[in-house]
Amino acid sequence: MKLATVRIAGAPSWGLVIGDTFRDLGAVLGDRLPDLKSVIAQDAFDGLPAHAEAAPALPLDALEWLPVIPNPDKILCVGLNYETHRKETGRAEVGHPTIFARYANSQTGHRQPILRPKVSADLDYEGELAVIIGRPGRYIARADALGHVAGYACYNDGSVRDWQRHTHQFTPGKNFPCTGAFGPWMVTPDEVGELAPLLLQTRLNGVVVQEARIADMIFDVPRQIEYCSAFTRLEPGDVIASGTPGGVGAKRQPPLWMKPGDTVEVEIDRVGLLVNIIADE
Repeated sequence: MKLATVRIAGAPSWGLVIGDTFRDLGAVLGDRLPDLKSVIAQDAFDGLPAHAEAAPALPLDALEWLPVIPNPDKILCVGLNYETHRKETGRAEVGHPTIFARYANSQTGHRQPILRPKVSADLDYEGELAVIIGRPGRYIARADALGHVAGYACYNDGSVRDWQRHTHQFTPGKNFPCTGAFGPWMVTPDEVGELAPLLLQTRLNGVVVQEARIADMIFDVPRQIEYCSAFTRLEPGDVIASGTPGGVGAKRQPPLWMKPGDTVEVEIDRVGLLVNIIADE
């Protein structure tokens, strides 16, 4: 299944994407399941296709897309998780994942603008696979980790590089409003299948700037879940942005920054295509 969060007539809703149609399940199940996070928390996936038959139908090109999970308890981001990216940054090898956090209000949806803040022109792209947690847990064993996943999505962990480098802490440069694009939908694991062979590609104005297989991660998704769940309880709807490959704009000569009018795309096999236009704040 593909599940998305959108805004209809000014109000958030959620539903199923079936072909080129969105079925507004929020209109028929909203009293019991007000948002996609509640669907995940209640493990209420069974029966959604049947309910979709009675739900209002909208064409995808008429939708105002919101972040897949607009209200996660937390967004955990994995840094330097592809060897190509680690090498281009000159960082040393490490024995554990590098983790930083995003705030929910830093996100934006598919086809919505990524905003270049007025205090910087150093806006960079980072195409990533997002992992959405289903079953909660602490100290999740690596062997059990994928059983805690509700689905996967595309993510663009847009980075304001000069603010990221103000100190050794990444947080400021990763949390400007409308810089983390998340969408267009969440795909359940049964449709995605094995993660390792999936191709992740980022394109800026149609030119490929990042490309890697998920197998190229230094710390795979089960290891990320195992590690993160040791220091925090993972909750339904939590998001892990699992890292970006080499090719980021900051490490090119000259640097390649995103600017107003640019189109940036993140595409992952069997997961989706996330498209955003860059605009000034």
